[in-house]
This record gives sequence, structure tokens and C-alpha cells, in this order.
Amino acid sequence: MIAADGPAAGDDLLRAWGWSPRLEQEYGARVGEGLLPARVTSQHRGAYGLMTGSGGVTGVAPGRMLYRASGQRQLPAVGDWVLIRPEIEGPATIVEILPRRTEFVRRRAGSEDREQVVAANIDIVFLMSSLNQELSLRRIERYLVATRDSGAQAVILLTKADLVDDPAEAVKSVREVALGVPVHAISNVSGEGLDVVRDYLQPGRTIALMGSSGVGKSTLVNRLAGKELLRTQQVRDADDKGRHTTTHREIYRLPDGALLLDSPGMRELGFWDAEEGFQETFDDIERIVTRCRFRDCGHTNEPGCAVREALEDGIVTAARWDSYQRLEREARYEPRRQDTSAARAERQRWRQIHKELRKLPKKGS
Repeated sequence: MIAADGPAAGDDLLRAWGWSPRLEQEYGARVGEGLLPARVTSQHRGAYGLMTGSGGVTGVAPGRMLYRASGQRQLPAVGDWVLIRPEIEGPATIVEILPRRTEFVRRRAGSEDREQVVAANIDIVFLMSSLNQELSLRRIERYLVATRDSGAQAVILLTKADLVDDPAEAVKSVREVALGVPVHAISNVSGEGLDVVRDYLQPGRTIALMGSSGVGKSTLVNRLAGKELLRTQQVRDADDKGRHTTTHREIYRLPDGALLLDSPGMRELGFWDAEEGFQETFDDIERIVTRCRFRDCGHTNEPGCAVREALEDGIVTAARWDSYQRLEREARYEPRRQDTSAARAERQRWRQIHKELRKLPKKGS
């Protein structure tokens, strides 16, 4: 954990890590109950790094919180504000998770129907993709859906601009699918575009770095910090794939007061209840669909199909339309699958309760 620079202490230290007047007004009185506010800055196998008004401590979630949680959204995540009870010996106990302003959620990698909160209370998400073989408009669209659904502001950073002759064409193509989201080409080697990135860094503002392995997230943290905070590795020349260097999520406070959340590269980004973010990301196509003559238009051979007209006129590319259809099925089907999963989890929870009740001694025995 990187502590704040300078003499900040108490309330000043909390504010330096994002504690706001609104949080103070709503939850400051709880301090009189023996509880302290803290921010979750990292997570390591069930233990949490916490920043309090007096510095960093370790915390744990009590068994009661783990038992009652129906999913990870009811458990602490990096970026959360929590109320803790300090212990004389051992880690502090996390008593309550304060309501989140934003949360970046994905479906857990693999086949599990479970959500994973990647980051909470994030102001801006830097969506990072490199300008080499890794650049994919379809992957950027997927990240945009998740980011817009989180409630945070999206900013796209196209890294490794020093490896291409003219990044302007790539920037233009990304802007065409980003629909108003800022897009910047940067280089951690030459420093190109880093001044623009620094404009987003404000004291107390939390920015999460998201992208695949090897796009330069950890290197960017080091460049913005002005020192080597994180270990980095070279990308393999054979296939342009990055090696994992970040193994856990952690928030770092920079000398200028901005807060950066670095996270491991994500091979999979499955949606979890992302319909709102999907609609915003594909607003151009959503508006075209409403102009079809028939409400239940299948966009194949129906007369008066506005989508087919847009495809023929080049207003929408075939690749973007295919991406829209694929992501629509995932974003709008996922909530229905969650309902089934939640019902199954609830049944399992009650089975466990009944199992524990059967272990209790019977009356009169």
C-alpha cells in the first residue's frame, strides 16, 4: 500500500483517499459508536488492506457477513468505503459496507453464474488497448458496455503509439464506435499523450485502469507516479501477448493526490446485468432500430427495415451490426440467467440453514 505523501492525518488523510462531505454527513456520527471509516485499498486472499484516518491497517470480513452474502456484491471490494471496528490484537473487523456510487461488475471468468465486483466508487475508467496486434474495436465495445453500466466516466487510452507510424487512423476508427468517449493515443516510452492523461488526475479522484495483459497499465502507473511502484515485464515478440505482472487489485496514491487502481489483465469480460450500458454504447443502432416499419422486425427480409438500409448506405458497418447482435444477446439474456442462479443460491442457503437447525438439541432432550 502506498501511503499519502506529506503530513496529512486524520480527516485530511481520509479526504486524500476520497472521503467526501456527503459521506461525513451521512456516516460520521457512527464513529461515536466505536466504528471508524476506512477505504478498501487492496485485497489478498480474504484479507483487505484498509486506509483509515491514522494510516493503513489490515481488515477481515466477519463470518456473519460472509454467510449472509448472496453474492460478491454484498462483500467488500477494492474501492469500497466501509465502517470497521478496530481490534486490540489482530486485524480490524469490517462491520458495514457503505453504499457504492459506482461499481464495475463482471460475470466471473469460467462457467460460474456469479458476479465479481472488480472495483467500487470509481470516478473514471481508463480503458487501455495497445496500438499493436492487440487492438480490437469489438473488445473496446465490450469494455465500453461494462464501464458505462458501472456509472463511471470512460476514457480510452491507446497505448504504444511509438510502435506505429501514424496512430491517427486507429484513433479515428475507435472514436467512430466510442460515441463521444474521449480517445487518446499515448506512449509510455516517448511520453506522447501523457500530459493529456495527467489532466484527468485530480486530488481524491479515483481512476481504474482496465485492459488486457501487456497493454501497459503498470508501466503507466509508474510513469504517472514518477517512480517505480510496480514491477513490469516485456511483451512477448512472438505473439504480442503480455505477461501478467499485476496479481491483485490495489489503489495507489500519486504525489499529485490522484488515486490509481491497477488490476490484473482480464482475459474474459462477461456481462452482469449490463443492459443500460449496452443501450448507451450502441445508441446509434438502437435509434435506427426504432425506425423500422415493424416493431418485431427481424432485420432480414422485412419491408421498411431501417437497419438494412443503414447497412446498405454504409451508415452502420457489418462488423458493428454483428457486434451489436452478439452483445445484445449477452447483455439482455444475462439478467434472466441471474434470476435462475439467484433462486438456486437462495435454495442452497435455506438448505444449509435447515441442516444447521437439525444439529441443535431437541426440546426436552
